[in-house]
Amino acid sequence: MKLDPWLLTGGALSLVAAAVHLAVIVGGPDWYRFFGAGEGMARAAEAGSVRPALMTLGIAGVLAVWGAYALSGAGLIGPLPLLRAALVAITAIYLLRGLVLFFPGMLRRPDLSPAFLRWSSLIVLTLGLIHAIGTARVWHSLNGEA
Repeated sequence: MKLDPWLLTGGALSLVAAAVHLAVIVGGPDWYRFFGAGEGMARAAEAGSVRPALMTLGIAGVLAVWGAYALSGAGLIGPLPLLRAALVAITAIYLLRGLVLFFPGMLRRPDLSPAFLRWSSLIVLTLGLIHAIGTARVWHSLNGEA
């Protein structure tokens, strides 16, 4: 069986994004600022609140699961439950979040800088397109599980 390079790439990038989120937790308030999480998150981390770390850990966990689903769709790991439905949902979420690049008003977060919204939207839109192409390429081989 040939591995799908698009979903391999999407899975790897999702796992990298998860690792970056974990690094932000370790890096602390300055990393929250650098990566654009907003001053509120950085200040909460400075104050010793666990809220920023828990939120960031949650995001990292979701991204890791998404990475596993992409790798499963690519054929690198065994089939995960509801693989087709999950790949469609993951792709849709990435693409919808990426639309903020073109419609900044979709995400009403005044604490996030315009630069962060542009860059993060471009990254997420790219991930969504990679997942869409990969999912379309392997659709026939996913055994019709929905």
